[in-house]
Amino acid sequence: MTPTERHSPNSGPTPASPAPARQIRIFDTTLRDGEQSPGASMNLTEKMEIAQALVQLGVDIIEAGFPIASPGDFESVRDIAGAVRGVTVCGLARCNEADIDRAWEALKQAERPRIHVFLATSSIHREFKLRMNEEEVLARAIAGVTRARGLCNDVEFSPEDAARTEIDFLCRVVERVIAAGATTVNIPDTVGYATPTQMFSVIKSLRDRVPNIDKAVISAHCHDDLGLAVANSLAAVEAGAGQVECTINGIGERAGNCSLEEVVMAMRTRRDYYGCDTRITTQKLVPTSRLVANITGIQVPRNKAIVGRNAFAHEAGIHQDGMLKERSTYEIMRPEDVGLERTDLVLGKHSGRAALADRARALGYQLSPEQIQTVFERFKLLADRKKEIYDGDIAALCEQQFSELPELFVYEGYDLTSASGSPPTVTLRVRQQEEQKTVVVTAGDGPIDGIFLAIEKLTGIVTTCRDFRVQAVTVGKDAQAEVTVELEHAGQVQRGRGVSTDSLEASAKAFLAAVNRLALGSQPRLHPQRT
Repeated sequence: MTPTERHSPNSGPTPASPAPARQIRIFDTTLRDGEQSPGASMNLTEKMEIAQALVQLGVDIIEAGFPIASPGDFESVRDIAGAVRGVTVCGLARCNEADIDRAWEALKQAERPRIHVFLATSSIHREFKLRMNEEEVLARAIAGVTRARGLCNDVEFSPEDAARTEIDFLCRVVERVIAAGATTVNIPDTVGYATPTQMFSVIKSLRDRVPNIDKAVISAHCHDDLGLAVANSLAAVEAGAGQVECTINGIGERAGNCSLEEVVMAMRTRRDYYGCDTRITTQKLVPTSRLVANITGIQVPRNKAIVGRNAFAHEAGIHQDGMLKERSTYEIMRPEDVGLERTDLVLGKHSGRAALADRARALGYQLSPEQIQTVFERFKLLADRKKEIYDGDIAALCEQQFSELPELFVYEGYDLTSASGSPPTVTLRVRQQEEQKTVVVTAGDGPIDGIFLAIEKLTGIVTTCRDFRVQAVTVGKDAQAEVTVELEHAGQVQRGRGVSTDSLEASAKAFLAAVNRLALGSQPRLHPQRT
């Protein structure tokens, strides 16, 4: 055995005595609980793109939405259920007949449907929200699971706020819903109140005290209010849970959910400790993270574990020295294992379509021939403006294929005259259907404000800008700028994204993208309290 094999944390057990890995199911709720992040609502096209990416990633269950919440949620669950294969598709329902029947109507075309019913069980929820006693809660939980099981063979039950539920009552509820037909029992830490030791104790108590617990899979659904969602989920796994509920990038309401990439890589990297693994194709973690970030507009912090830009960056001299001598001195994972490439610069202006398509596939993007052609055309335009094309540039071009909607207003170009202390003069050109429209505006506090005012005048849609962010896609003075805006109009809030080596052009594209979404309208969404 070489020194590297002897000391590398990735080398694992010797071939002579491999430790059997317990398979943990990954239940992804990015499309349901993740969408509850403020401002993260997605349209049907975007949800379908994320669902297909989750299938490629290798998740076991996709919670596609809450069918009764709105017509849009129903349609997205129904369409995803009918389109994706190879995974379980799940829909959420409260413990009442209307919710459960609506969920089944949306799910019945799925290859592997699951109805997920929930009901609060903690004393604070029983007293102040439900105004029900223990026996009433127990009866309703049993009735909900029974009805769901009459429609679907795969039923999950969640006692909402389980982490704050009295353990004796929780054991009673779990035993009775399993007897009623629940095949998975999820233990939610709904408000992120639990600690790892407590979560371990709850799961262990259920395993020790519920006589029929072996007839269902125990799941954990942890929120991150105290920054403990991943730690609590791993504690649940250590105590015997067989499923973890999580989201890409840890998005979700309030402080978010357990981060899929973090909990998966913790189990993969420390398989020696947890003795378990997942079906996740970890090389697709970074591309999936980027896709979700761009669709939701919720960007990943640079220091985010696993998928942040700094996750594999080493600046300190002593770290760099150690890395040069033996990478395992300061890296417990290989960047290649999560979808990052060591060699970033691979393409230039003379590269062909085949090379671009190959690079897109290597980065985790599955594009149709038509999408490849569109990306290739934009790549050529970019190559004329940028000396060096990085993986991040290719990813930005590919991601635009997943987030574009029909455009009522298409950006054509701008001219700008600006000086300190004077309002800019902006000439903006936009195509609407086959007609090119031009407007000249001399107003605004700087060039970007002037461009925004010109777009409002030309489109006739006046908005309030709630958020405006600019970041570099790659490195260097010619890096592409990625602009994300959030606009409000007539009670609607929509996001737009634009990418260009010209930050003003990127701003115009982002603003127009959001205006297009506002013009197209969106379905209102109802988000009652969930697990």
